[in-house]
Amino acid sequence: MAGGGNKAVVAALLANTGIAITKFGAWALTQSASMLAESIHSVADAGNQVLLLIGAKRAKREADELHQFGFGRERYVYSFIVAIVLFSVGGLFALYEGWHKIHDPHGIDDWKWVPVAVLVAAIIMESFSFRTAIIEANKVRGHVGWGRFIRNARSPELPVILLEDFAALTGLVLALIGVVLTLATGNGVFDGLGSMAIGALLVCVAVFLAIEMKSLLLGESATREAQQKIVDAIQSVPGVERLIHIKTLHLGPEEVLVAAKVAVAEDAGATSIAETINAVEAAVRQAEPMSVHIYIEPDIYVEGHVPAARPAVPEAPSH
Repeated sequence: MAGGGNKAVVAALLANTGIAITKFGAWALTQSASMLAESIHSVADAGNQVLLLIGAKRAKREADELHQFGFGRERYVYSFIVAIVLFSVGGLFALYEGWHKIHDPHGIDDWKWVPVAVLVAAIIMESFSFRTAIIEANKVRGHVGWGRFIRNARSPELPVILLEDFAALTGLVLALIGVVLTLATGNGVFDGLGSMAIGALLVCVAVFLAIEMKSLLLGESATREAQQKIVDAIQSVPGVERLIHIKTLHLGPEEVLVAAKVAVAEDAGATSIAETINAVEAAVRQAEPMSVHIYIEPDIYVEGHVPAARPAVPEAPSH
């Protein structure tokens, strides 16, 4: 895992662990549905950060005979599990608890100040975690918008943490609104509605994450920018008459497979072709260091028989 992603995950883990303990204490004193939903949410988030750390560690294993391209995609597997946990443990539980509270409403009679104080403190702690995630994401995001960064990132940790922290902060605000309205009116329905709003938010975030991680699991190409660097590098090598076609695939967040067919001179000898291929491999690795597996196929370009070269990289479809 990249250092920035690791730092953001650890910061989120520490914050959510402390917040979860505090929330459970507040729920034990008040029996607030919103507090219970937020407590389970924080437990789910802390568990998710542990899963991300496990996935990052297991992805570093050396390739073996059965997995000859390594275990880089294991990070995507654990990130997909994170989405499932967020959906089931966080979202569905909060929806159930809110539904139960609405059908059996009761106000908060004892320790009325506790949930408000805990939620305000949790908002402050979660804000620090979210701030860390934003700072680390900005180091790699560049000038790309947040929406595009989250959708196109090939490393799953930062997008997952950003969405989790955003959902956590929004959920805390919803819980605070529900608790304050319950305290002001004595009507526990508001507490239940707060819990259901939290559940709906978590389900939406979890579904979005699941869709993104599924696409990464299926195998995504290198980013448009990385592909263009590779294309330019190949076409700049002496001995390459043209790039016939190219395909790329992320084997992990920092590992890209490159397969390309290049046209060489019809009268080129075996030695010359071998030198050209070696030069292409070196140029690709220099242009895009994540290219760890490179397969170059030389061919003779014949108009009308071989697909024409693609001078520009097509816009990657959104998933």
